Amino acid sequence: MRHLGVIIDGNRRWAREHKVPTLEGHHRGYENVKTIGLAALERGIEFFSVFAFSTENWKRSKEEVGYLMGLLLVALTSELDFFVEHGARLRVVGARDGLGGKLQEAITAAQEKTAGGTRGQINLCVNYGGRAEIVEGVRRIVSQARTPEEIDEACVGQALWSVGIPDSDMIVRTSGEERLSGFLTWGSVYSELKFIKKYWPDFTVEDLDDCLRDFESRKRRFGK
Repeated sequence: MRHLGVIIDGNRRWAREHKVPTLEGHHRGYENVKTIGLAALERGIEFFSVFAFSTENWKRSKEEVGYLMGLLLVALTSELDFFVEHGARLRVVGARDGLGGKLQEAITAAQEKTAGGTRGQINLCVNYGGRAEIVEGVRRIVSQARTPEEIDEACVGQALWSVGIPDSDMIVRTSGEERLSGFLTWGSVYSELKFIKKYWPDFTVEDLDDCLRDFESRKRRFGK
């Protein structure tokens, strides 16, 4: 497997079941992104993509949104050396607008500082939505005044936020929900899907290994 995508669902429900504040659930979820992300790279996965914050998540409370943006800023600044030391490149995929100047600067700096990582790439999908990505890609193509004959799948792929990231081989969603919710809409056309009942903070390295074994057992025909 080259590219694994994960919808890290269930942080808030995990917090409610453990009778701790919602924000603690998000903190546990963030720590698990580091644990599982590095474990994935150690297992030879080149790209590990996480659905961290969708375009719809802005509808949540101001406190929760602020905390999530704060977690992202911590990951990109004070904890950046963690990713550098483990050879992981960081990339933030999504609309930069609305994230705030300080966070946008941190994203640019973090991507530049980790660009030399050789173990693999962790993609944080933030302010991301699959349809929004395609719409923005169409706008870019229109702005380039492309002719209809020039527009093909490669042209569209080059206009997306996720340019340079291969299609996902498998997408895992935790918490028991069984939908993609706009995650990697363009690149998931042939993704194997895996739905886990555990909440994301409870997802373990052993669960990751189970997913990888499941993937290896599947027959991928790609329409043949």
